[in-house]
Amino acid sequence: MTEGILLREMMADPLLRSYCVIMLDEVHERTLYTDIVMGLLKKILRKQKNLKLIVASATVDAEQLYSFFNHNSSKDLTKDTAVIMSVEGRLYPVDIHYVKEPVPDYVKAVVDTVTLIHEHEPSGDVLAFLTGQEEVDRAVSLLKEQVVNNKDNLNLLVLPMYGSLPNSEQLKVFRSTPRGLRKVVVATNIAETSVTIPGIVYVIDCGFVKLRWFNPETHTDSLVVVPVSQASADQRAGRAGRIRSGKAYRLYSEADFNSLSAATPPEMQRTELSMAVLHLKALGIDNVLRFNFPSPPPARNLHSALGLLFALGAIDSEGQLTKPLGIRMAEFPMNPLYSKALMISGEFGCSEEILSIIAMLQVQNVFTKPSSGQNSIKARIAKRRFEVKEGDLLTLLNVYISYVKHGMSQDWCKKYFLNYKGLRRALEIRTQMSQLLKEFNVPIISCQGKCV
Repeated sequence: MTEGILLREMMADPLLRSYCVIMLDEVHERTLYTDIVMGLLKKILRKQKNLKLIVASATVDAEQLYSFFNHNSSKDLTKDTAVIMSVEGRLYPVDIHYVKEPVPDYVKAVVDTVTLIHEHEPSGDVLAFLTGQEEVDRAVSLLKEQVVNNKDNLNLLVLPMYGSLPNSEQLKVFRSTPRGLRKVVVATNIAETSVTIPGIVYVIDCGFVKLRWFNPETHTDSLVVVPVSQASADQRAGRAGRIRSGKAYRLYSEADFNSLSAATPPEMQRTELSMAVLHLKALGIDNVLRFNFPSPPPARNLHSALGLLFALGAIDSEGQLTKPLGIRMAEFPMNPLYSKALMISGEFGCSEEILSIIAMLQVQNVFTKPSSGQNSIKARIAKRRFEVKEGDLLTLLNVYISYVKHGMSQDWCKKYFLNYKGLRRALEIRTQMSQLLKEFNVPIISCQGKCV
């Protein structure tokens, strides 16, 4: 069950009377809705005495969450309503190595460090962390060039790892390394806690991560490359100690490590909040500024969200959900800008097209980016088949229409370098949104290309 599904159950049953135990896993990720669910469950636990909550995490500030869920205000510890249980995993020692001077190009430094490890260290696979797909593909390409051009035969099996990679490609990193080869996995932070790759003995940490940050001046989130936290750096290093003693190579100095923040700021404190505020309103939280968040967001981010919802007509001047628009918008698990567009699309005679565009906007990386030179050129040529001068939104619409026209074929997606998994997900999302619009009596009609 996702946090979103649990929230929908809360709308129907605010005290979750049908549950006796709820377990929240992967809390260390501190996603927006993980924090919202924790805040709501804290309220429920005060009223639902028979409900038990288990909060599980790989790395988290346990004391902070203990204080958050502990309702005991006295000094009598026997009245505590929360306890901490720690289960230590078996980790072998990991030697940490730092650079003396900052590296000017950490992608190239990753490649150089892989080469040094391969030439001077015993057997064992390598896991290198970079910030995004483009950096990963660049590093993989450079390493493969070295394998081809090296006269001494670098016996390296180089593999990328990131979220939008096709499943068949992702699964390669979990296979046993062939005899006589050293596996090198170049990954984003997906490999930090979400997956465990067997055989890793050496870790290379570039020291940066790509996170979403909200700018209240522009009302937009942006992906920004920022330094990792100490908790993330330690989690990355720990990947080297799963099967035997390992080594972690940090491409930054020890002084830089000591200056890092202790933990990554939760999404609640750095992302756009209008969708979260809309859903809290639907759950009866009228004053979101006083809601008990585990890590309170900046007040100006909340004010920005309230201002946007008012401008969209989802809330009135008193901060209450409007009827029926605001209540119906809250039914959609997406940015209120999108749900408002869906709700009024029938008036403009283009609900079919808006459904397709917004469904496509919910998935990442519709176009795949092959790392090999020849396929990269073919992918750029294939993309031009769908591009239109009116912009990206109608380009996405063209992709979706063509996908459906060609029978939602995986082979067709492969031919035109499209993300089959993403398009299949867009189709599922579109079906769900279409059903909601029908429930709200929004006509599902097409503009028949008149908008293009």
